[in-house]
Amino acid sequence: MEESDKMKKEKMRRIPMIELFQYNWEVREEWFDWCEEVPHEELVKKRTGGMESILHNLFHVINCEQLWINHMRGEPVIETDMKSITVLEEVKEFSRITKPVTMAFLESYETSGEDRILEVKSSRTGEIRSFSYDKVILHIITHEIHHIGQVSVWSREVGLKPVSSDLIIRDYF
Repeated sequence: MEESDKMKKEKMRRIPMIELFQYNWEVREEWFDWCEEVPHEELVKKRTGGMESILHNLFHVINCEQLWINHMRGEPVIETDMKSITVLEEVKEFSRITKPVTMAFLESYETSGEDRILEVKSSRTGEIRSFSYDKVILHIITHEIHHIGQVSVWSREVGLKPVSSDLIIRDYF
C-alpha cells in the first residue's frame, strides 16, 4: 500500500535539513583549508570523473546549490562559466555569497510548514519537470556529499589524507 502524500511530507520534515547543510558547509570549509596546502597545479589537474578537477568539483557543488535555491526563491540564477574559475579564492568567495542566501531560504521554508512544487525546464530536453521543494533540498545535500567523495578519492591520488566527512563524529544532532 502506498503512503499518503501527507505521511511522506511528515517524514521529510523530520529530516534535519538545515543541520545537513551546516554539515556540508563545515566539510566544505575543511576542504578549502586542505586545498590551501596543495599546489595549485594539483587543484586544477584534469582527473577522471566529476567536474574533472578538485577546484571545479568544489565550485560545481556550490553552483548547484545556488542554482536550485534561486529557482525555489524565484530569483535569477547566477550564471558562471566554470572554465572561468581558475583559483581557489574564487570558489571560496562564491561559497561565502551562496551560504547566507541558502540559510535564509531554508529558515523561511522550514517555518512555513508547507511543501511547494518547483517546475523547471530541462536545458537538455526542454521537458518541464516538477519536483517537491523537499526533494530538491535533499538533492542539494546528497549532491554535495557525492562530489566531496570524488574529491576524497582524488586527494589520495595526490598522496594526501582526505578531509574526514564522517557525520557520526561531528556534533549536529
